[in-house]
Amino acid sequence: MGKYNGSDNNVVVNFITAGTEITGDLISNEGIRIEGTLTGNISTKGKLVIGETGKVKGEITCKNAEIFGSIEGKISVAELLSLRKSSRINGDILTNKLAIEPGSKFTGNCNMSDGTTTTRSAKQDKRSEKAVAEEPKTA
Repeated sequence: MGKYNGSDNNVVVNFITAGTEITGDLISNEGIRIEGTLTGNISTKGKLVIGETGKVKGEITCKNAEIFGSIEGKISVAELLSLRKSSRINGDILTNKLAIEPGSKFTGNCNMSDGTTTTRSAKQDKRSEKAVAEEPKTA
C-alpha cells in the first residue's frame, strides 16, 4: 500500500449497518457511514454518509455529508452537503455548499456561509432588533 493520495479507497470508514440501533454521541476523526439508527449527536472530521435505511435523531457536525436517509435535527457541514432524492431532513442546515436532488424533502431553515458572514450577520440582526425595540413609539 502506498501513501495516502486523497482517493476514497484509502479512507477509513466507520460503518453502522442496517438493523443496528445506537443511543449516544458518536465522535470520530474518520468518515462514518450509517445504515442503521442513531439517536444522539455526531461529530466527525471526515465525511458522513447516511444511507437509505439510515436514520439520525440529533445534531450533526461534519466536514462533508451525503444524505440518502433521514435526519431529525440540526446539521452543520463545513464544506459540501449533498441531499439525494431519497433524503428526508427535518431540522436546520448550516453549510458552505449545498447540492439537492429533485425528490429530497427538507423542512427547516438553511444558512449557506463560509463561516465568517454567519456570525457577522447574526450580530447585525441582533443590533437591528435592539434598535427597533428601543425606538420610542409615536402616536
